[in-house]
Order: sequence, then structure tokens, then C-alpha cells
Amino acid sequence: MAALTAAVSFPSTKSTSLPARTSTIISPERITFKKVPVYGGRLVSVRAQVTTEAPAKVVKESKKNEEGVVVNKFKPKNPYIGRCLLNTKITGDDAPGETWHMVFSTEGEVPYREGQSIGVIADGVDKNEKPHKLRLYSIASSALGDFGDSKTVSLCVKRLVYTNEKGELVKGVCSNFLCDLKPGAEVKITGPVGKEMLMPKDPNATIVMLATGTGIAPFRSYLWKMFFEKHEDYKFTGLAWLFLGVPTSSSLLYKEEFEKMKEKNPDNFRLDFAVSREQTNEKGEKMYIQTRMAQYAKELWELLKKDNTYVYMCGLKGMEKGIDDIMVSLAAEDGIDWTEYKRQLKKSEQWNVEVY
Repeated sequence: MAALTAAVSFPSTKSTSLPARTSTIISPERITFKKVPVYGGRLVSVRAQVTTEAPAKVVKESKKNEEGVVVNKFKPKNPYIGRCLLNTKITGDDAPGETWHMVFSTEGEVPYREGQSIGVIADGVDKNEKPHKLRLYSIASSALGDFGDSKTVSLCVKRLVYTNEKGELVKGVCSNFLCDLKPGAEVKITGPVGKEMLMPKDPNATIVMLATGTGIAPFRSYLWKMFFEKHEDYKFTGLAWLFLGVPTSSSLLYKEEFEKMKEKNPDNFRLDFAVSREQTNEKGEKMYIQTRMAQYAKELWELLKKDNTYVYMCGLKGMEKGIDDIMVSLAAEDGIDWTEYKRQLKKSEQWNVEVY
């Protein structure tokens, strides 16, 4: 049983508590009997002979928190209907684009883990009069949810608005649907999905998190579990190191939350922002996430040599190349081929990427 020990500054909402439900699956032993002829032509029942099967193939045990994880409980043809409880803009008015934090009710029916995603199907139909296709969004809340009762799920969504080559204003269907949701509105939810970004089991692990923009979502879920909650079966004692890249300081998502975590857990949490339009390095180069990481290059490389260091990357696709460029030269100094080394890290679940 886990309990929330810190609260985010969201408006209070009324929710109806449901009784906890538990289920036990019992697998009874079965003894089979069969009829066999004996001398004299009679048939008698005897215990069936026990045969030994070939040994099962050894399945590699995951280092991640995969046990009991639920995937695809709700599908597009039969989505879960949640309700919007809260929807608030979390970027400044001068930020390049709007990002919104939203909380949906699930009444505990969408059992997700930190690092998973849900699908959302926008209301209405497309130009062919068919329902809109689902869009996947990384979950931004811990499994307990922002209200600590395991009955909500939160998302962090950037409103997509751009001008196409014809000069027409184009609005992303699902992102605008979500950012415009009012409390009380229904929302069609699918999933949960994904295992790539699940947290490591090891509570003493070093977890390096690399995020750009709304790619911060899964890391907020990790960090709430690590630092804002108490669990009987999990207490984080390792090092969490977050790098967040954004264009302007008014685009820094959940900044106050992360700073509070750092203040309360200085030995277990490191926090580095990269604000590309406002900061530069000593060479005068714009401060992208890889530029900030380069300032700690040697330290990061030493961490990557340890078998309990896990790297998670989430955000825009272009970020991966910039990070690879740093690692290539660092690995080469030790006579190591980065491409091959990264392949081994992926194989051991220590290099995890979710980009879009």
C-alpha cells in the first residue's frame, strides 16, 4: 500500500472512492487416471505415468519493472471512457507554443505503470467520415496518479498549430482536442501500452533521463514515484539525473516540482536544464540538451560503464543524433566503438529510447 506524501498544486476535485478489489488465482494440482488392461482381461484404474518434458527454454529475466504489467486492456473499438478532471496551461504566455497538463478519471480501470503510454481518440470524424485514429501520449503521472488514489491518469500535451506550404493554418486534431477539453468532458482512452520505458527494478540504480519538451512526461512519472511518494516495496536510494531541453525558460515544464525534489533529495537527484534560446556554453554555442550533457561528458561516460546505470531518452527524434555525437568521441578515447557499445547497452536494457 503506497501513500502520497507531497501534493502538486492542482485544484481540488471530488472523486468517488471504490472499494479495493483483489483476486486470487488458484491452480489446483490435477491427478489423472487411465484404464489399463491387466491379466485376465479386466480394466482397472491406475495412476497415469508421470513423464518428464524437455526443459523449458530459459527466459531472460527483465531488469525492468515488468512483472504483472498490463498492455492493451482497452482497444480502439472498445475504449475506456474517462472524464477530464483538470486541464491547465503550464507554459508562459511568451513561450513558443502552448503545453497543457491534464488529468483524467479512470476509477482504477486503466492500470498503468510509470513509463507506459495511453492512446486517445479525439471526438468527431475525419474527412472520410470515419472515427479519428488514436494518438499515443506518454503518461505524465505515477501509477498512483496526481491525486494519490490510483484512479487518475495525467498527460502533458503540446498544442500542434503550424502553417503549411500553402500558407494555411493547420491544427493537430488530437492535440487541439485535448488542450481544449473542459473539466467534466468525456475522453476515449485506449491502452495502456509500452514496455520500453519501464523503470528499472533496482532501487539503487543510476537513472539518467534525457528529455526535450513534452518528452518530460515519463520522467515526471518516475520522479514522483521516487521522491513524492512512499511505497512499502520501493524506496529509491540511487541517483536520478534529469536533463531537460526547452527553447525558452517560459517553456520549462514542471520546474517548481523538480526544484522541490532536488531541495529535499540533494544526494539522490541532479537537475540540469538546457534553454537553447537563452543560454550558451563557453564557446558561445546554443545550449541544447547535448550541449549541456557535454559539460559533464567524462562523468556521464564513467557512469555508462557501470552495469546499474540506465539511460532513458524521450522527445523529438533529432535529439538522439546529438547525444550519439558526444558519445562517439568519448568512447573512442577508451578505444571503444560507440555503435557496438550502445547495441550492448540496449541488449541489457540500459539504453532506452522513445522519440517521435
